[in-house]
Amino acid sequence: MLLRKSFVVSADVAHAIHPNYASKHESNHGPLMNKGTVIKLNSNQRYATSVTTGFVIRELSRRANIGCQEFVVRNDCPCGSTIGPMIAAHTGIRTVDVGISSLSMHSIRETIGSNDVENSVKLFVEFYKSFRELDESCQF
Repeated sequence: MLLRKSFVVSADVAHAIHPNYASKHESNHGPLMNKGTVIKLNSNQRYATSVTTGFVIRELSRRANIGCQEFVVRNDCPCGSTIGPMIAAHTGIRTVDVGISSLSMHSIRETIGSNDVENSVKLFVEFYKSFRELDESCQF
């Protein structure tokens, strides 16, 4: 029962649309800086987000009245990963991968939007405030 009630938020950063490489993103799923926390999805399971766990973050964002975006890597482009899939696979705990939009990730001039930091803090506060009630009201 303890694992069934558990939920992992694997949080780091997500690739924002780079103006010189916009074609590397799915056209309707490219994160922008200062537009909200990013839910990361990948059909090759490089991220742990599922339909259920993505819904939880979208609903908590709605309740907190904050922005939320989705990032989907194109199928023909490789991408990195997070610890989310490993945690989910080894424990069976529901897991979601989220992040703050970052331009030029891993470069000397990596940049994030300051509004996204505040947005993510609000999301995490809402998570601790409302997750249990949301989880109990849904029949996942």
